Amino acid sequence: MPTPFQPARRAGLLACALAALGARAQVPPTDRERAAWPPLHEAAWRGDTEALRRLLAQRPDLAARDGHGRTAVHVAAYARRHDAIRLLAAAGADLGALEHDRYDAVTIAAVADDEPTLALLLELGASAKLVTSRYDGTALIAAAHLGHDGVVRRLIAAGAPLDHVNNLHWTALIEAIVLGDGGPRHQACVDALLKAGASTQLADRSGRTPLQLAEGRGYAAMVRRLREAGAR
Repeated sequence: MPTPFQPARRAGLLACALAALGARAQVPPTDRERAAWPPLHEAAWRGDTEALRRLLAQRPDLAARDGHGRTAVHVAAYARRHDAIRLLAAAGADLGALEHDRYDAVTIAAVADDEPTLALLLELGASAKLVTSRYDGTALIAAAHLGHDGVVRRLIAAGAPLDHVNNLHWTALIEAIVLGDGGPRHQACVDALLKAGASTQLADRSGRTPLQLAEGRGYAAMVRRLREAGAR
């Protein structure tokens, strides 16, 4: 018979595993991948705008991918090369392309807690609404999971779907609770989601609501905020 501590322990192990997988959005390209890069990727990685302009004038394949499925946009987003992102976007590069782990540039920035790059991508027309990652989630779910409260607020403002349910049967609100540490940044994520109107009634696969999940983890501040929002 499972003890009262086993569910919490399993949740903790799952949180660690998912955090590690989420961080894969930020896996640096290997030397082998870089050696096979077309010049556009290398210029984007280095933020070499002069080289990028020359290359773009030759109308290269903007959809070309490296060994991890990254386009030049993914590479520039990973490296936080804002001028490169601008040039690629102006040339017509797809800001919503997905790499092999199904991350787009917006989710890469969200996982990295990189608000400046996220803001630029959204300004250039990238979508906050895409279904991304092997979990059929969204950038908002990834940011809530990791406690990136500033990113969460930016994504909400950009129209990210508040109540998208991923293939783990979790919403952004649920992930902020079950994969969070209950601390200030995850509390701020919960607060931002509730203020934006995220559902407090959508439950996990076992039928547990966000309030029940927060109570089960002893997250008193979250419990208080959820109750204030009318959660049951």
